[in-house]
Amino acid sequence: MAPPEYAPDTAYGEKGLDVNKVDIKKEGVAVRDLGETDPALDKRITRQLDLHILPWIFSLWLLAFIDRSNIGNAKLDGLVKDLHLTGDKYNIALTVFYILYVLIDIPANWMLKIVGGGHWLAAIAIAWGIVGTGMGAVKSYGGLIACRLLLGACEGGMFGGIILYLSMFYKRHQLMFRLGIFYCAAPLSGAFGGLLATGLSKIRYHGYNGWPWIFFVEGAITIIVASVAFFFLPHTPSQCRFLSPEEQYHAAHRLRLDLHGATSSEHVEEEHFTWSAVKMSLVNVNTIAMSLNFFLILIPIYSFSLFLPTIISGLGYKAVHAQLLTVPPNFLAFLFVIGVSFLSDKIKMRGPLILAGSSLAAVGYIMQIASHKPGIKYAGTFFVAAGMFPCSPLILAWLSNNLAPHYIKATGLGFQVAIGNMGAFVATFTYLSKDAPDYTKGHAINLGAIGLVLIFTAATMVYIRWENAARAGGKREYRLSDVREGPLGYRHPEFRYTM
Repeated sequence: MAPPEYAPDTAYGEKGLDVNKVDIKKEGVAVRDLGETDPALDKRITRQLDLHILPWIFSLWLLAFIDRSNIGNAKLDGLVKDLHLTGDKYNIALTVFYILYVLIDIPANWMLKIVGGGHWLAAIAIAWGIVGTGMGAVKSYGGLIACRLLLGACEGGMFGGIILYLSMFYKRHQLMFRLGIFYCAAPLSGAFGGLLATGLSKIRYHGYNGWPWIFFVEGAITIIVASVAFFFLPHTPSQCRFLSPEEQYHAAHRLRLDLHGATSSEHVEEEHFTWSAVKMSLVNVNTIAMSLNFFLILIPIYSFSLFLPTIISGLGYKAVHAQLLTVPPNFLAFLFVIGVSFLSDKIKMRGPLILAGSSLAAVGYIMQIASHKPGIKYAGTFFVAAGMFPCSPLILAWLSNNLAPHYIKATGLGFQVAIGNMGAFVATFTYLSKDAPDYTKGHAINLGAIGLVLIFTAATMVYIRWENAARAGGKREYRLSDVREGPLGYRHPEFRYTM
């Protein structure tokens, strides 16, 4: 359905919003521009978006994390032995996933708008589901490497793509809770994947024993769910078939009001790619600082996701028992992601909560290093899970809030995800078999990364406070006289960075 025709340009002031009520019509239906969107209408639109978008996004990200990390479950069930993964071959198989994963992040975000967000996210999920299913049939180390490379290529556009996609529907300080809803699928995948792997590892059929069925079944589930999502996920607010014409208009218009002069386009469809937008995105202090911070945050998150079964097994627990013991800390992380995300949107802050979460995770790694008692070490995994997992959606929402309009945000988020996921190259070699069973070196690497997260976060908060004060004091008004193509975006004097 085409978006409603909005009011003539003459109805808008210099700053791009109309304080008067203007009637517009589409297909005989009157649509009122209320300037500031009516709260009841805004709430109704948000509720409809939540019901029709979030369940699919949650499901796709749950399956994405299961399909990339189920190799850790397969390791406990005989993958290493059957494929003769001696030395560091297993760690290399983990690492190659991220080679293509990080290279396609930025172009994948550009493609999302060209193809249509709903179709793009579902299509790449179908693609990785096919590859994930095929991993169950590999018979050699070379085959495993090839599958992991392809899996990374297919999943590369999902993470940043979901964040960009949600930012096309929700206002800046509605976004964090929605990111939390989708991202909490990551720790939940550890809990769900551990339970599922425990059962699937018992299957013996047609020469495929145990671990192949983890890949067969979980990959097939991804293909089915993504195929259905392809037909239900909308592309933009003005194309939501579940909204009335008036709701479609206001769903798009409220986003423009929320950006405070950062864009002159009423609908995201009207924005066009320019290389100047790419440059503006990459020279933003927020983009650089938060991308490096994301790199540091993902080191403990990825190492936790990939090696938790191995760490617990090193405490003296058998394979099946170790699989089951991965469930409680991951479930706690799930609860913390939801709770912290809600709080973050409530207080409209990201940085302070990253500081708190990182500090909590640091306690967990200190418990791992300082104690020799399995019970205390296992308790430390709860601190790590609860502290670190919320930091990932927090840092992503933080950058998304501080970039505008669409292509600047698309490029910045793609860059952040690409740089951040390079942390996987560190994470996949933090826990080596030669360091078993204590893995002190791995815990120390993660603790060091968390220390740097604290420094980067605090420094970024100082910069944002200084820049917002400069804008409030009128020191950026000169930018309004700049002669340039397109809107000022995040550089607009009225645009305020989120702390």
